[in-house]
Amino acid sequence: MSQPLCLLFDCDGTLVDSEPLLAEVMADTLNRVGLPFAARQYMEEFRGVRFMTIVAELERRHGTLDDAVRSAAEAEMRKTMALRMARELQPIPHVREALEALSAHPRCVASNGPEHKIRNALDSTGLRGYFDERLYSGYTLQCWKPDPGLFLHAARGMGFAPGQCVVIDDAAVGVAAGLAAGMRVVHINRFPAEEETPDGAISMTDMGQLPGILAHLAGSERRSAPIAAAR
Repeated sequence: MSQPLCLLFDCDGTLVDSEPLLAEVMADTLNRVGLPFAARQYMEEFRGVRFMTIVAELERRHGTLDDAVRSAAEAEMRKTMALRMARELQPIPHVREALEALSAHPRCVASNGPEHKIRNALDSTGLRGYFDERLYSGYTLQCWKPDPGLFLHAARGMGFAPGQCVVIDDAAVGVAAGLAAGMRVVHINRFPAEEETPDGAISMTDMGQLPGILAHLAGSERRSAPIAAAR
């Protein structure tokens, strides 16, 4: 019997609906340190991008911050976000049902966010038990999507080759990283009127579609496997 495909899940926007909260917190924090930023900019331009990369781009546009101000802004943003996540964060619709249906598949979380933020998100929404300690952070590795290194590192940690892995990600940077890693990629496109799924990725609009997509991929893999020679 063939080995089940290994599932590499993004966190924000894929497992938990944190991005609207994050956009609001970022906008409030950045405007108070003199970097003009609207919440819609995160959703339209920077979704899935790490905070300091966003800050660097805003500084290029609007002027450089003092190092101490920049560091304090990041610390304040993360503190405020942790408090709001604990009070308000919800799982993505149908994610729990999808994870239950896919219980035979090894799975992990591979996120651009810090590990403590991943843990906070999963604990706040009751999803931690589906992943336990199988969490991979761009901050721990110092490698962020769209670089494929995070997904390749997660695959090695899980004991799978890239071709045995499926990335599930909502953001363009994650889709690009998964494709560059040589993995199959499922793009959860929750905003199909505003976004297009990149070539090479499989599109879905609801997490409830994932078990069917994985069943199709697993079936395709079995059909393409070489037939063992008769003894």
